[in-house]
Amino acid sequence: MAFSRIDQFQKIKANESEYDICIIGGGATGAGVALDAVLRGYKVLLIEKGDFAGQTSSKSTKLVHGGVRYLEQAVRNIDWQQFKMVYKALHERKVMLQNAPHLAHPLALLTPCYSWWDRIYYGIGMWLYDRISGVTNLKNSQGLGNQRMEQLVPNLKVKGMSGGILYYDGQLNDARYALAILQSAEKEGAAILNYCELSHFGLSPKSLKIKKIHFKDLIAGEEHEVSCKVVVNATGPFTDHIRQLANLKLKPRMKVSRGAHIVLAKSFWSGDTALLIPKTDDGRVVFIIPWRDYVLVGTTDEPDELMEDPKIRAEEEAYLLDYFNRFALNKASQEDVCSGFVGQRPLLQVGLSDAMQSDTKSLVRDHEVEVDQRSKLVSIMGGKWTTYRVMAEDTMNVVEEEVLHRHKQNCHTKDYVLFGGEKIDEIFWKKRIKSLNISELSARHLREIYGFTALKVLEHCEREKGGLELIHASLPYLQGELNYLKNYEMAECWEDILYRRWGISLRDQAKGQLIKDIKKEAFASFH
Repeated sequence: MAFSRIDQFQKIKANESEYDICIIGGGATGAGVALDAVLRGYKVLLIEKGDFAGQTSSKSTKLVHGGVRYLEQAVRNIDWQQFKMVYKALHERKVMLQNAPHLAHPLALLTPCYSWWDRIYYGIGMWLYDRISGVTNLKNSQGLGNQRMEQLVPNLKVKGMSGGILYYDGQLNDARYALAILQSAEKEGAAILNYCELSHFGLSPKSLKIKKIHFKDLIAGEEHEVSCKVVVNATGPFTDHIRQLANLKLKPRMKVSRGAHIVLAKSFWSGDTALLIPKTDDGRVVFIIPWRDYVLVGTTDEPDELMEDPKIRAEEEAYLLDYFNRFALNKASQEDVCSGFVGQRPLLQVGLSDAMQSDTKSLVRDHEVEVDQRSKLVSIMGGKWTTYRVMAEDTMNVVEEEVLHRHKQNCHTKDYVLFGGEKIDEIFWKKRIKSLNISELSARHLREIYGFTALKVLEHCEREKGGLELIHASLPYLQGELNYLKNYEMAECWEDILYRRWGISLRDQAKGQLIKDIKKEAFASFH
């Protein structure tokens, strides 16, 4: 079956018995649980209120990392919990890069130093970072002088610096990575739906255990009812809402942190090396990161009120511009900002009585799997992108042992190559591109977005009249891709394509609007 809503509803209709596991939430964590569950042999349904990765999972800082600052906190505070979190994330980092090589790759990051003490301090820290990585280390860190730093980052203002430390983490296309996990789960048999909102749970009259989920198709306006054995709540910052739908007596567990980012043209930061600014006036960490022909500056970290689609504030934009300009030779102004976005990170409250009074920067970004003993709702809370797979594995272990009361099965996701991650025949690819007269820019776009599936995309575009033509001469997108995204990637509106399938509006609002203006007829609003 195709990865389309029509086919997924047909799959649900053809299901003659209850689902083993229903997952609420189509971000990174929910996607990971769906894939893990279906690979363990369970009948799986996942529903998402909006688009896949529509909230936190597409608004990250795009890093696959162990967390250098968490390691610093672990050492300073002798905090074993922080240390374990860094260890776990560092070992998952390489797994993420290997399982979807078209969507994740190594990234060099430079930490500037302003004294010999800084070089010793950060050098030891990065050496420890490498050692914790062990055999999964991407590349050893090294100390650099100012001249070498200027070669790597020509726009870096090195005056006053005493060299720096170069180290390596990963970078990912977060929205498409989540989509690839979901496509993989669907390929293995799961039913996957976006724009389907949970209405309420059907509870057993005696035990009050969840027996059914009731959800509404927000596009067709139809109500659906599905029987299930277990429900997993993987809604990130919105976890408490689902928990209280299952049991009003449950107390809130989540707190959100606001992470704001701005995007500038690549001309402001040439080269492929990112910058980690470890010291800011208010104790935050800021990154300057080359990102898909642009440069990403972020992130803030402060308490926030839970909301959908938070917008960047003027003071956040000014704050990030200020720090960018402190380190860049080419100064940027507000008029140079191509786009800005905010992601709300789900932070697990530690110490329920006083967690609301704590500082979000000091909260542990790890995860916990909770089972409500009355409704048997399983909620996976906290965590971060890099550890999505471990979070899913832990969730499924709890589901099997504590809810289904079965022996824990082996997890099969660690070496599972995700949808589109298969190796492509380079000779065949080059011949195909040449025969269809595809530009180098479009060829790179296709490979980076679809991976191995780019061949299928080209076949689709070739069959469609004018499908191989560009939407606009300055952009790499093909006319035929729009229908491919609608038919095979469940894109239901412009935002799905511009912010997540292609992500161009997240990087450049003007270019996203240009595409929308050219192809006005492509989508009819369902709102």
